[in-house]
Amino acid sequence: MMMRIARLARIQHVMVKYALEELFLENTSAHNLRHLFLLSPTRWMNSETRALPRGMRIRLALEELGPVFVKLGQVLSTRRDLLPDDIGDELTFLQDNVKPFASELARAEIERALNEKIEVLFKSFEDKPIASASVAQVHGAVMHDGSEVVVKVLRPGISETIRRDVSLMYLLADMAAKILRDGKRLRPREVVAEYDKTIHDELDLVAEATNAVVLRNNFKDSDTLYIPEIYWEYTRSSVMVQERISGIPIRDIKAMEELGMDMKKLAEHGVEIFYTQVFDHNFFHADMHPGNIFVSREHPEHPQYIAVDFGIVGSLTDEDQRYMGENLLAFFQRDYRRVAQLHIDSGWVPRDTRVSELEAGVRAVCEPIFEKPLAEISLGDVLLQLFNIARRFDMEVQPQLVLLQKTLLNIEGLGRQLYPDLDLWATGKPFLKRWVVKRNNPQTILRRFVDQAPHLLKVMPELPMMVHDYVDLQNQVLRNELAAGGDKRFPRASRRNNAEQPGKSLGYSITGAAILLSAALLGSANVMSGSDSTPWWVFLTALVGVSFLIAGLRRR
Repeated sequence: MMMRIARLARIQHVMVKYALEELFLENTSAHNLRHLFLLSPTRWMNSETRALPRGMRIRLALEELGPVFVKLGQVLSTRRDLLPDDIGDELTFLQDNVKPFASELARAEIERALNEKIEVLFKSFEDKPIASASVAQVHGAVMHDGSEVVVKVLRPGISETIRRDVSLMYLLADMAAKILRDGKRLRPREVVAEYDKTIHDELDLVAEATNAVVLRNNFKDSDTLYIPEIYWEYTRSSVMVQERISGIPIRDIKAMEELGMDMKKLAEHGVEIFYTQVFDHNFFHADMHPGNIFVSREHPEHPQYIAVDFGIVGSLTDEDQRYMGENLLAFFQRDYRRVAQLHIDSGWVPRDTRVSELEAGVRAVCEPIFEKPLAEISLGDVLLQLFNIARRFDMEVQPQLVLLQKTLLNIEGLGRQLYPDLDLWATGKPFLKRWVVKRNNPQTILRRFVDQAPHLLKVMPELPMMVHDYVDLQNQVLRNELAAGGDKRFPRASRRNNAEQPGKSLGYSITGAAILLSAALLGSANVMSGSDSTPWWVFLTALVGVSFLIAGLRRR
C-alpha cells in the first residue's frame, strides 16, 4: 500500500513538473482542483518545462515516469482517432531509454529458468547486452556446436512493476472518464485495457517464440523476409534463445547504398510483405518499428528483410479482413460510396448513418489528397483525415484494427524513408485485386462452405423440430390475420392460398438447404481425398441448391 501511495506521489510530481494538471483539468468538472497545486514547490521550480508545447510535455513526462508509461505512450501514439495531431505526432518520438540491468542478474535468471549453469548451456556468453528495452534485454552467445545465438531474458521484477503501474493506470483512467468533458468518447479505461493486454503478451517468451515459428513457417520459401530459428529446448516463459542474425539495421541507409542495395525494390518488398501477412496469412508482425527490422547483405539486387521481436502480432476475423481489403481497394479506385457502405455494413459506424452523408464526408477528405501525384500520397494522411470524419459520425475504431493501423503506418514510414518516391498505391492495388478475385472464386466459396459442414451436421438433428416450430408460428400468424380481417377481407380461395404459401416456401427452402448440404459433404469428401480440384458436378449441385433457396425466399 505504501509503495502504491509513493508511486502516486511520484506521478503527481511529474504531472505538476510538466503542467499536465492544467492540461487535463482545464474545461472539466474538476477544474477548480488546479488551485491545489498553486503552492507546490514543483510548480515554481520547473517554469521552463511547464512552458514547453503540450505534446512535448506529455512525451517528456511519460519518459520520466519510466518504461511502463513509455509503452503506454507508444500504444496511444497509434490511436490517432483519440488524440489531437500535435500530441499524436509527439508521442511517435517516444523511445525506450532504459539502462541495461546487471549481467549477473541475467545469468541468474537464465540458469534458474533452464535449470543449468551458463557454462553448460553455452560455449560462450556475452555479458554486455546487445540491446536493452523496457521488458527484456538481449545477450549474445555461442552454442557448443558453434551456432551463434541471442538470449532474450525478461527484466527482473518487471511483472510486478507492470502490475503496479497498470493498476494505477486503471485508477487514473476511471478518474479521467468521470471528469474529462470528452471522457465517454475517449474511453480511457478501454485504452488502458488494450495496453494491459499488449504489454502482458510481451511477458511470455514462449508465446513470442510460437509467434516466430508461425511467421517462419509462413515465409519458409520466401526470398523477401527471413525469420530467425527458435531453439525450443532453451526457451521458457522468461528466457528465449534464437538464431543470431547478421544484417544491416534498416535505419543505416548509407551502408545499404554503399552495398548497392536496390532501394526501390526494398521499399516495395516491405509493402508486399505487409499485404501478404494481412490478407494471405492473416497473421502479421505488429511491432515493425525500425529497431526490429534488418536487411540481409546477400543479394542486394533482390533485397531480403530480416525481422526480430515477435511479442506483438495481430490477426483479423474473416469479416474484418474482408471489409478491410475491400475498403482499401475501394480507396484505391476512389469509390467513396462503396467505402461508406462498407463502413455501415461492418458496424464501424452506426447503422442509421446515411450513406450519402458519409460518402460526402469521405469524398471531401480524399479528393484533395488524390489530386497530388500518386507517389506523394500518404496513406497515413488519409487515415488521419478519416479519423476526423469518423468523429462526426460517432465511429468507434475497432480494437482489432488498431494493431493493423499501427503496422500500416510503420511500413509506409519505412518505405518512404528507403525510397521517397515509393508509390504505395501502385504496389498495393494489384495485390488487393488478386486477393478479391481469389476470395470470391467458386472453389474458394465452396471450400468455405465445406468448412461449415461440421456445424451444419451438428444442427441437422434439430432441423425437424425447427421446421415444426416455424410452421406452427406461420399458421398462428395466419389464423390471427384471418380472425382480425374476417371472411370478407379474405375470401375462401385466398385463405386457402395464403395457408398453403408458407408451406410451399418452406418446402423450397428446406429442399435448397438439403441440396446445398449435400454439395458441401461431397466437396468435403473430395477435399479429404487429397484432390486439389473440385469436380464440376459439385458446383452444379450447389447451384441447384441455391436456386431452390432463392425460390423459397421469393415465394414468401
